[in-house]
Amino acid sequence: MLKSYAITDIGRRRQLNQDFIYFSEEPVGNLPNVFIVADGMGGHNAGDFASRYAVETIVEEIAASFEKNPVAIMGKAIEKANTRTRQKAYEDISLSGMGTTIVIATFIAGHLEVANVGDSRLYVVNDKITQVTVDHSLVEEMIRMGGIDRESARNHPDKNIITRAIGARDNVEADFFELELKAGDCVLLCSDGLTNMVEDEVIMHILNSGGSLKDRAEELVRTANYNGGRDNISVIIIEPLADEVEHD
Repeated sequence: MLKSYAITDIGRRRQLNQDFIYFSEEPVGNLPNVFIVADGMGGHNAGDFASRYAVETIVEEIAASFEKNPVAIMGKAIEKANTRTRQKAYEDISLSGMGTTIVIATFIAGHLEVANVGDSRLYVVNDKITQVTVDHSLVEEMIRMGGIDRESARNHPDKNIITRAIGARDNVEADFFELELKAGDCVLLCSDGLTNMVEDEVIMHILNSGGSLKDRAEELVRTANYNGGRDNISVIIIEPLADEVEHD
């Protein structure tokens, strides 16, 4: 049986929470469950509007879709969210330039289907931590081209510049991932307010520390805030195969 817990926190520096999360352990349209983290950007209230509006549009589109293929369902929902977000920004000057990252996951019969745009991430954690999504960011491109190493990237001044976002251009390109999960795997969706503040190894340690999902999620947020809390922090933890973990 799938178990999950979600939390979002304003952090210690921001006046507004521009992150938005959605989670349903129950079916939404033809998807058996849906988990989403979005991290909005834009001046004044545009960022928080963008993340909420994009997520609400995606959930509506998933619920209404007749598609059976999860990649098609998520892909078309992301495209619709991009179109609507751009239209809203065009209609309202105060929303001009808004956009949002998105990471979506659904667990189907032992497999995890993932879609992402931007630099919000999905990890799978067990005896190691694996980042499944690839950041759509300037710094990630620099790493891929060999310009800087991953350690230097953590504190690079252009760290927050993303190369893809919902609402940024007329057409949006999402990446899709499919992976098989095994008993004991823990899935984490999060915004960069967590990953910029907490090292992957520390995230893994917290997720493997035992205790309830709520306790572990709150500890991730607490650690990000303790380390500076420079951004909003959003976390969704999922144990898709919670009842299949072997006990000694």
